[in-house]
Formats: sequence, structure tokens, C-alpha cells
Amino acid sequence: MDDDENGTPASRIGSLLVSLQLTDSAFPSGFYTLSHTLEGFAQAGAVDAESLPPLLEDLLLHGVGPADATALALAHRATRAGDFEAVVRIDEYLFATKLGREMRLAATRTGRQLLDLAREVFRHPEIGDYFERVQRREAPGTQAVAAGVVYGAAGVPLRQAVVSDLFAFCVSFAGAALRLRLTDHRKAQVLLRRAAPVVEAAAEAAMHRDLADVGATVFASDAMSGRHERAEARLFAS
Repeated sequence: MDDDENGTPASRIGSLLVSLQLTDSAFPSGFYTLSHTLEGFAQAGAVDAESLPPLLEDLLLHGVGPADATALALAHRATRAGDFEAVVRIDEYLFATKLGREMRLAATRTGRQLLDLAREVFRHPEIGDYFERVQRREAPGTQAVAAGVVYGAAGVPLRQAVVSDLFAFCVSFAGAALRLRLTDHRKAQVLLRRAAPVVEAAAEAAMHRDLADVGATVFASDAMSGRHERAEARLFAS
């Protein structure tokens, strides 16, 4: 049976509420400080309103999907199995695949903030225990792995967890596009809806990869991150 079908209706509603809270743009995980390299593209004049949707699609299918979403799925499974040594290995592997200093800092800052807040909000001991590992520098605490731990500890089904975090990425990307004046509020909603089937495809692929498959192939995004890191003025941390 698919994990999304497990549990009573009440437990499914409970897990949905966890996902809604974690994907809410008001949840202070630090995602609002990131543009996911969009500001770098904007600074280079390499993106406009028309090219926003294909850029988001590329980032989902070739960046965050194969890297972060895959690591989240693996960390979720390891958390549910109680294998936190495996979670640490996944965390270290994902951190190593992030080529630029800016992207590594963004991932760990938001990951640590997520764990710190989630241990207080959801009160599952696994979250606090993993946060303490990160505090002791036994694990880097990347955002995707932190999310896998939180979703897994809170009993959110795997598919729902992966889709939720990918949607949170899309919301953050759209929010950055708004602040960079690359779109307006109405078109941002169209952008999110247009991305829905891409999120589904990215999530499905992420759930069928192994640790050795974790890694992004969005070289233009890496280049824009490097340019952004050296920019004189920046609105976003990434």
C-alpha cells in the first residue's frame, strides 16, 4: 500500500495541517531570505516575466528535485526507521554537492532555523535530537534533510512531505520574483499553478533515487550564485 493511504482520516488531516504550517510563507524558517539564484539571474539581465516559468521548471527538474527533494525523501525514510546515522550521511552528502559557499550557507542557515523552531512547535524528540547533533557540528543541517527529519518525525507521509517541500520552494521562488519586480501577484499565482505538474514529476522521481544519485545539474544557476555572492548590493541571501 502507498504510504499516502496509511492512517486514519484524523491522522491524515493532522499530517496535512503539519504540511500547511511548514509551507506557509509566514513560517519563519528563513526561506523568505532566499531567491534560489533568481536575483543573480535578474542582476545579469538573464530572466524576465516570460522566462520565469521555464527557469522554475529547470530548477525543479534538474536542481532541487534531484538534489534537495531526493535527500529529503531519503532522510524521511531514515527518520521513520530511527536510523539517524544514515540521516547524517545523507546530510553530509547533500552538503558536499552544493558547489558554492553562498548555497551551502543558505542551506545550513535555513536548515538549522527549521530544526530549532520545529522542535518547539511540534515537540517530537527526534527533531530536538537531530538539532543537537547539528549544534555539536556532527551534521551540517541542510534545509532539505532538516525538513525530512521534521516531516518524518511528525508522521507526514513521504509523498506528501516531498511535494510539500517542493511547493514551498516554488512559493519562495515566486515571492522572490515579486520582490524583484519580475512578476505581479496575479501572475505569481499562475506561475505556481503552472508548476504543479512539474512538482509532481520532480517528487515522483525524487522518491525513486538512491543517495548516489543526489546532486543538481543546473550549471547556469551555480554560475549566477557565484556572481550574486560577489555583487555589491543584494536583496537576498542567495
